[in-house]
Amino acid sequence: MMFSMSMLSMSALDQDAYRHRRVMITGGLGFIGSNLARQLLELGAEVLLVDSLIPEYGGNLFNLEGVESRVRVNVADVRDEYSMRYLVAGQDYLFNLAGQTSHLDSMRDPFTDLDINCRSQLSILEVCRKINPGIRIVFASTRQIYGVPDYLPVDERHLLHPTDVNGINKMAGERYHIVYNNVYGLRSCALRLTNTYGPRMRIKDARQTFLGWWIFQILEGRPIEVFGNGTQLRDFNYVDDVVTALLLAGICDDMYGHVFNLGSEEFISLRDLAELLVEVNGRGEFHQVPFPPERKVIDIGDYYSDYRKIREQLGWVPTVPLREGLRRTLEYFQRHIDHYR
Repeated sequence: MMFSMSMLSMSALDQDAYRHRRVMITGGLGFIGSNLARQLLELGAEVLLVDSLIPEYGGNLFNLEGVESRVRVNVADVRDEYSMRYLVAGQDYLFNLAGQTSHLDSMRDPFTDLDINCRSQLSILEVCRKINPGIRIVFASTRQIYGVPDYLPVDERHLLHPTDVNGINKMAGERYHIVYNNVYGLRSCALRLTNTYGPRMRIKDARQTFLGWWIFQILEGRPIEVFGNGTQLRDFNYVDDVVTALLLAGICDDMYGHVFNLGSEEFISLRDLAELLVEVNGRGEFHQVPFPPERKVIDIGDYYSDYRKIREQLGWVPTVPLREGLRRTLEYFQRHIDHYR
């Protein structure tokens, strides 16, 4: 069953839209992909997870703990067009979450970032166009493509001027999805994610998110390092809310061909976030340290999203407050830290 924007709300996920549907998730063993897979299983979908398990990225087999027998897993790289041709065939939905997320890595090794975040996205779309043109695609884009905001909150009409190679390539990958929707009728849309956090995120370094690294530091008994004066503002989405947005986007025909910001009514300075994290954890400390030069030149300053478009057209709003999300995240990693070191 497909839904129009006029009839769609979050209650639509109680329907049978995903029951017995074949759903493929690239980056499926990663943070968002594994959480999405768990919810799809609850909705009765047949789930295929595709992940390269390259150590520098977010894939982790432990993310499937408890549901291993209920999903299919194929270890493949999205850059491998021949594998993608086989895997895409017969799928009803593709949640395209695979990507290289480290901004610093993109500057140190721009051609790998180009291959994963740009060229491979075009390759996936070409495979879908030729092998399975009826598939529905939701692409995980990023607020990073906006660069340094010209105004706040940032809406979808804001100019795109990314500050690093990662942002440029993610911008191109997003536009490929929209062009293939508009020109070839390959139903694709994009959600521009802000700072997503929660269980199963990569925490052993800052490649995926600085907040994950902060959580690792505080659980290891190390002081959190806040760069600069810590006044930069950010907004955050708990992973369950992001999963809901992805699922709603997939079943709404009117979403295709459009881009949508995710965001939150809560935004917080990095210094206050560090204080909150220590408070929720019940112990720990943070230090303010000078900005590393390689990070300073690509820092975007204050950022928080205007997500009215997806709220008005899909009925999506974040439901998990930041304090509660941090509590759940810390609780998860306190139990399972050994699997994320």
